[in-house]
Amino acid sequence: MTGPGSTLRPAQTPLINYIPPSGSGKTHEIHRCSMRHPNPSSQNQPRQLQSVPVLQSVSIMTTTNSAPNYALGSTDAEHERLIRQAALLAPFTERFFRSAGIGPGQRVLDLGSGVGDVAMLAAKLVGPSGEVVGVERDPRSIARAGARVADAGLPNVTFTQSDVSQISSSKPFDAVVGRFILMFLSDPLAVLRSLTPLVRPGGVVAFHELSWAPFLLLAARLPLWFAATSLIHETFRRSGANTEMGFALYQIFQQAGLSPPTMSLEMPLGNDPEFVRWVPDVLASLLPQARQFNLPLEPLGDLNTLRERLQAEVAASNSVVTWMAMVGAWSRKPATHT
Repeated sequence: MTGPGSTLRPAQTPLINYIPPSGSGKTHEIHRCSMRHPNPSSQNQPRQLQSVPVLQSVSIMTTTNSAPNYALGSTDAEHERLIRQAALLAPFTERFFRSAGIGPGQRVLDLGSGVGDVAMLAAKLVGPSGEVVGVERDPRSIARAGARVADAGLPNVTFTQSDVSQISSSKPFDAVVGRFILMFLSDPLAVLRSLTPLVRPGGVVAFHELSWAPFLLLAARLPLWFAATSLIHETFRRSGANTEMGFALYQIFQQAGLSPPTMSLEMPLGNDPEFVRWVPDVLASLLPQARQFNLPLEPLGDLNTLRERLQAEVAASNSVVTWMAMVGAWSRKPATHT
């Protein structure tokens, strides 16, 4: 999606090497493209910060629920899946955050922290002189995230339980970040608008979201792979998730009063068992929702052997399959106003 005067072009390095998590033994190439808007707007007036410190007191208002039914749940198995997924995605998100200017000494707000992987990645970038505050509404996820941060020895990372639309702070953040969170919100624009006052003038707003359209197009050549991923996509869609939030970010950022964002897109590729397993893993977490929506499971055959059959289909194709397209968008809050 491009606006007037915008260009979509390959990044400086159109092909990069990606090394999946240790043990897979595979190296694959990924195509990258990015979009930069030539004339970012600086017309929007910064809003005044609210007076309640995030670490000491975060507003939790039960009258507003900013998220639809979160289809993936918060079971122990889902937590483990998120951790495996984060290991796969860490190089992409780190590269995106660095390009957005996340760096040493900054104070960063991580929206929808889950079990803490993005917050810990941000802590790596800001270093011991920086600070990361993670916001998550699910108490089980916060408990897991807190334990992982303690094990990792990261005293500058804290988590607080709050709905993402009810965050207040008397001290501004240098950056607000999130990964795969806006797609699950019923009103992402309202949430983004509520976050803007928490960012200092000149600070960064950076989100990584998904686009399913190119993924489904590329998945269609493998019947079982396509059947499984289509079921996942439809379950997300019926649960209220926006499966094309990635490209929607360009307009949403501007509607929230931010400059037209710099955007990028990356799609991981792979064919080893550890890469392929993301489909049956996600499907396992989504099964209760898929059944609630009466979606047909018969095309997948025996779910107990689905993982092995997917791996066999990919191997027989002598090719690679993709992950969803990850679309990054970042913009700076205007430092001045007219």
